[in-house]
Amino acid sequence: MGFQKVSTAASANEMQRFVRSLLDDVQAFQYMLRNDWFESDIVRIGAEQEMCIVDKQTMKPATINMEVLARLGDDKPWCVTELAKFNLETNLSPREFSGDCLSQMEAENLRYLKEIQTVLDEFDASLVLCGILPTLRKYDLEMHNLTPKDRYFALMAAIQKHLLGSSFELRVEGIDELLVKHDSPLLEACNTSFQVHLQVSPAEFVKMYNIAQVLAAPMIAISANSPLVFGRRLWHETRIALFQQSLDTRTTNDHMRERLPRVNFGSGWLRGDITEIYKEDISRFRVLLAGAIEEDSLQMLEEGITPKLRALQIHNSTVYRWNRPCYGISPNGKPHLRIENRVMPAGPTTVDEVANAAFWLGTMIAMGDHYPDITRHIDFADARDNFLKAAKFGIDTTFSWLKDAKTPVPELILKELLPLAKEGLKKRNVRTEDISRYLDIIEARAREHKTGARWALRTFTALKKEVTNDEAVAALTAAIIKNQQENKPVHTWDESVIGALEKWRPSRIKVEEFMSTDLFTVQRDDLIELVAEIMDWRRIRYMPVENNKGELIGLVSSRILLRHFAQMHGAEQQTLTCVKDVMIEKPITVTPESTILEAMNKMREHRIGCLPVVKGKDLVGIITEMDFMRITSRLLERMDHGE
Repeated sequence: MGFQKVSTAASANEMQRFVRSLLDDVQAFQYMLRNDWFESDIVRIGAEQEMCIVDKQTMKPATINMEVLARLGDDKPWCVTELAKFNLETNLSPREFSGDCLSQMEAENLRYLKEIQTVLDEFDASLVLCGILPTLRKYDLEMHNLTPKDRYFALMAAIQKHLLGSSFELRVEGIDELLVKHDSPLLEACNTSFQVHLQVSPAEFVKMYNIAQVLAAPMIAISANSPLVFGRRLWHETRIALFQQSLDTRTTNDHMRERLPRVNFGSGWLRGDITEIYKEDISRFRVLLAGAIEEDSLQMLEEGITPKLRALQIHNSTVYRWNRPCYGISPNGKPHLRIENRVMPAGPTTVDEVANAAFWLGTMIAMGDHYPDITRHIDFADARDNFLKAAKFGIDTTFSWLKDAKTPVPELILKELLPLAKEGLKKRNVRTEDISRYLDIIEARAREHKTGARWALRTFTALKKEVTNDEAVAALTAAIIKNQQENKPVHTWDESVIGALEKWRPSRIKVEEFMSTDLFTVQRDDLIELVAEIMDWRRIRYMPVENNKGELIGLVSSRILLRHFAQMHGAEQQTLTCVKDVMIEKPITVTPESTILEAMNKMREHRIGCLPVVKGKDLVGIITEMDFMRITSRLLERMDHGE
């Protein structure tokens, strides 16, 4: 989405002209392939770094990317916007794949991040490298946080237009479960990546692309760093599920028609040439964006000029393959081909990211030598299955590997892939010190069974036993930032982070961040004795009453039950009493977007100990005085320790 002049087509004629340009670009691409126009005597690597911006005090998203870019100035073209106002992206320099290219990549990335952080300090904000920001709230992903650029508005509108259902749905199960609807495709902004590019020759592209597909699974497993979404512990690399579902315009229906999502792994091995991918994506996916294409790619070929293939690149940018084919023009004017690896998350630290890149790049080169046709050694179904299993279980996965061997991830990496990675980097004459520095990190992760995902899951689970959910994700984020600033590999991180959050200020927390969502409810015609038993069994003092549509219609409290049973005591005949006979019919409520301070004031004003949380008429949670007591106790503990 680096193109500024894109839009949704204003008319059928405009769309038809764009599609004509798109078809011309495919034809031009094929002509350049047949006539050997592409650069093939050099191999370059590159990368893109996506990041989140957070407030230093709350660790919540800071929606200031436009202000930060303005402060950086126009002489920093390497830093650009991303979809949400709390995201930024840097583009690292393409460099020849040899010598100290990897340490140069790390140094350049650190330099850029330091420059950005210097500006962020003026806004009392920090950058964070993580696949999914732990402190993100559903509220942060509404359209008011879309970066105000025409191309982003056009993309969101186009995706929304092609939505077959009424909303986007997230359904992900891990240790916890996430089932939520959202009205905006801005959910995509949850995901931040470290995207690595490898230039390949046209003659090698099919072989290398298929190898990249096979390697996607082990790369996810060893680099996983995105296990938390909205305070839920989900997949080790939840980006994979979240990215697909955030842009999935499909819906369930009565027929078993197959429809690929716009974010996908692919439908089979690549067999012909790179244009097969473009042709499939044009065939399967409607054009979302158009644009004023000023070049005539076929005319440019006749004049001996390399076309930019703008139409093809615009459409390619709206179909999200985890291994994406890329077309570009080198400084010498020749076109070139790249494979963009999009499976690796941002973080945990810069050195971790370059270690991931070194592992992938080296293994790609060596496997290209060892396997002229990787498709003879593994089924595509197994490669795709491995990909999904790795996203779910990370380093704990067992793969169906080459020749149908069943291999656990640590064993595969230590015994087979690391030796290949070293071989491939040596073949590219990468500096020996760099090979050791970066691949030793991968080896340590595999031996110690410790990725960013495992660290986050273990740390968050321990925190949840001591603090509220909001403080847990905030402390986790603060620890991530501290370790990143020291550029410590994740396998060396301490799992005890309770002191990482120096200043926790709960007053600006939203109700949705600390409300209870595991609710026990009754309906109006239920017996009051059933309510009493449930409240006793579950040790709760308040019972919401809902109808069969999940709408709040009342509330029963322990005080109401005491009054009822006191009145019934000693009566000669006891009649059946239902919930509707005793419930509070219009209880005081609060919305998920309200702040904790607003909720506390409302409870104090009305002298009540409970607030059902509703969105519209739907019951979505509950908060009680016990929730506030937990927060107050944490603040008192901090004061006692002088924090």
